[in-house]
This record gives sequence, C-alpha cells and structure tokens, in this order.
Amino acid sequence: MSWVKASNGHAPANSLVAGHDVTGEPIYVIRAEHEGDLIPGKLVSSNKAATISWGCKEILKTEYEVLVKSTNQWVPDRGGNVPANALKAGRTREDDPLYIGRVHYLNSITPGKVHPKHGLCYISFDGKELNFTNYEVLLEN
Repeated sequence: MSWVKASNGHAPANSLVAGHDVTGEPIYVIRAEHEGDLIPGKLVSSNKAATISWGCKEILKTEYEVLVKSTNQWVPDRGGNVPANALKAGRTREDDPLYIGRVHYLNSITPGKVHPKHGLCYISFDGKELNFTNYEVLLEN
C-alpha cells in the first residue's frame, strides 16, 4: 500500500477502485491537503480533478495523492467506529485521524472520509458534503 502523487484527473497503474459513479465510471481513493487537514476523498478521472468534502462543500483538487497497491477489503461500520486494522489515510489540523469510508448512494458507491470524533462518514457529491452514520471502512493490507 502506498500513496502516489498525481494531478488533473490522472490515476496511476494499480490505483484502488473503491466504487463507481452514477454513470458506472470507476472512482479511485485519493487524499489531498486543505486548510491544514489531509483529507481522504475521491477521483473520477473524467472530471480532471479529485474532490474532497470539507465545510459542507465539495472541494476540487487538481493535485492529490492516489492510493495504490491496497487491499480492497471493506467492512461495514457505523457511528464513527472503525476497526483496529482500518487504514488511517489522513488527519485534521487538530491531529484527529481520518479513515477511508464509502457509502452506497444514488446508484453509486462513493468513497470519502470517516471522522470518528464526528461519528460520521462524509462524501463529496454533486457540489455538496453529505454525511452518513452507516458506511464501509477500508482495511489495511
């Protein structure tokens, strides 16, 4: 498992496909810096940018890191809980850990961030930040 720098919609070889958008296009796991946070998010290559959820909005990022050579093992969880072997993928500026989660929403499977302190999984979707109490969590290799 590693993170590879990328930009402008590019997904390197061996990128983890975590789901698909409403058209069936693959969605990859990314992370990007924003306002002092390192935030897990998603990449749909045809959009030419990755997106993260932050401050009730979907934020576009043209520079990001893509998760490669990772397991594709997901387990259901809820309420901010994550298993001991969940993949820590980011942190807030207060140093709270952020994990990779995903949800099934409107005919998509969309990855985002699990923020245990908030008790939620957040995804970026259609310009907004959406939150869910039930989600799946990505496990480490």
